Amino acid sequence: MMRAAIAGTLLLLAAAVAPTTAIAQGVPLSGLGRFQGWRENALIGYGLVTGLAGSGDTRRSAVTRQTLRNVLLRLGVTVGDDQIASRNVAVVIVTARLPASANVGDRLSATISSVGDARSLAGGTLLMTPLMGPDQRVYALAQGPLVAGGHDFENDLNRQQRNYPTTATLDGGATIETAVDAQMVGPDGSVGFLLAEPNFATADRVARAINDRLGGGLAVARGADEVRIRYAGDRAALAGFLARLETVSVEPSVVPRMVVNERTGTVVAGGGVTISSVVISQGDVRVTIRGERFASQPSYFAGFGSDVTSLVVTNTTLDVEDGERDTVVSLPSTTVADLVQALSRARVGTRRTIGVLQAIKAAGALHADLVVQ
Repeated sequence: MMRAAIAGTLLLLAAAVAPTTAIAQGVPLSGLGRFQGWRENALIGYGLVTGLAGSGDTRRSAVTRQTLRNVLLRLGVTVGDDQIASRNVAVVIVTARLPASANVGDRLSATISSVGDARSLAGGTLLMTPLMGPDQRVYALAQGPLVAGGHDFENDLNRQQRNYPTTATLDGGATIETAVDAQMVGPDGSVGFLLAEPNFATADRVARAINDRLGGGLAVARGADEVRIRYAGDRAALAGFLARLETVSVEPSVVPRMVVNERTGTVVAGGGVTISSVVISQGDVRVTIRGERFASQPSYFAGFGSDVTSLVVTNTTLDVEDGERDTVVSLPSTTVADLVQALSRARVGTRRTIGVLQAIKAAGALHADLVVQ
C-alpha cells in the first residue's frame, strides 16, 4: 500500500502541480491592530457564595468561617466561630473585564471560582462583591445568582460529576460604579496605532495610506509596530476622526509562515508560500513483528509439588523488507498549496505530508517560517 501511494504521488506531482497566483486584498485598518489607549482592564474581587445544597466549603476552611462571620457582623449579627458549621457557603474569587469605555450603570459579566474545598457552586448566589482594578480602586459591584454549567452529587460513596462545577458565571451581574474613558490622544497631540503583527513594510504602508486618504504629513511610522497620526481637532471631533481612520484600506505585508500540528495532523500555510527546486526520495521499508506464545501445563508434576506452575514462552520473529521500488522525484519551483493538494489527491496521509514538508524545510527549499505545534 505504501509503495503504491508513493508511485501514485509521483505521477500526480508530475502532471498536477501548477503554480497558483495569490490575489492581494486590502484590509481595513481596524483589522490590523488597535489604537493606543483602547484596551480592556482586569478586575478582581473576593466574595462569598450562599445557598449551596451542602456542597460548599467544609469546616476545615478557616477562611470561610471568618468571611461568613464578617458578613454577618456587618449585617448586625454577632456569632462565634463554634456556631458556624454550615456547608451551604463557599468563598470565591470573582474576575471580570472592564472595557476601555464604560459608564456608571453598565452591566458586566463575571467569572466566579471556588477558593476553598467546595464541591460545587451550582444553585448558589453571590453576595455583593466589590471588583477592584490594578490601582486598587473599586470599579464595579457583583451580585446575583450563578450559572455553574455542571454538577457534583455524592451519596453513600457514589459520586457523579459533570464538567467543572467549582467555576460558575454571573451573566450581566456586575454593575459599573466608576466611569472610565480611554485616553486616545497622547501628550504630543497625536494618536498612536499599534499593529497586531509588527512588520516594517506594513507600518510604512499604513502611514502612506493614511496620508493619501486624510492629507500628507499626518502619519509617520515609528517602528515595525507603531504609527503616529497627528490630530489637531477638539475632543468632540475625535470619534469621527478615528472612524475615518478605521476605514482606511491597507494591503498588509504577510510574512510567509507554515504551521503544522503533528498531534492533529493539521497543515496550515499561505497559498503563496513557495518551494524551490528540490529532489525528494522516499523509500519503502516495512517491518513486521510476529509473536507466538506457548503455555505448558505440568498437571502431572503439580500433584507432587505445590511450587510447580504453568510456564508461558514467547517466540518473536522480526522481518525487515526493503522496498523494491524506491522512488526519487525532482520538483520544479512550486507552492506549498500545490504540493499539499497533489499529495492529498494521491491519498498520502497528513502525517506523512508533514514529514515531507519538514524535510524540505531542513533542506532549505521551503521559504517560510515553520511553526511546529
